[in-house]
Amino acid sequence: MLSGFKAFILRGNVIDLAVAVVIGAAFTAVVTAIVGSVFNPLIGALFNAESLAKALPVVIPNTGGEDAVIYFGAVIAALIQFLLIAIVVYFAIVAPMNYANKLAEARKPKVVEPEAGPTETELLLQIRDLLAKQNS
Repeated sequence: MLSGFKAFILRGNVIDLAVAVVIGAAFTAVVTAIVGSVFNPLIGALFNAESLAKALPVVIPNTGGEDAVIYFGAVIAALIQFLLIAIVVYFAIVAPMNYANKLAEARKPKVVEPEAGPTETELLLQIRDLLAKQNS
């Protein structure tokens, strides 16, 4: 049982996944800082709000107490953050990997498969024809 666990842990893809999670967490912090410090104030200024998280408020009246407020700006901020992460991941990781794979594929020698010989049935037909030719 322990040898199976050891084999699982030492697989390359498990280690790659662990590295990806750590890098992803660090990268998320960078994108969150950019969105919170650059994009939120810029877009918040367009909507006369302190930040994007407080922009586009929709007030829902509550007769029993405080009114509820829905901030659609926070949703927009999350969408911007998602798009930024997706753009950076694509252009920093996916596109270079696709290009590297394309180059590696181009460098591989082209394997030319030999033409397939006649099938067993075709050989038997040729033998039959030769035997018939010899007997006549």
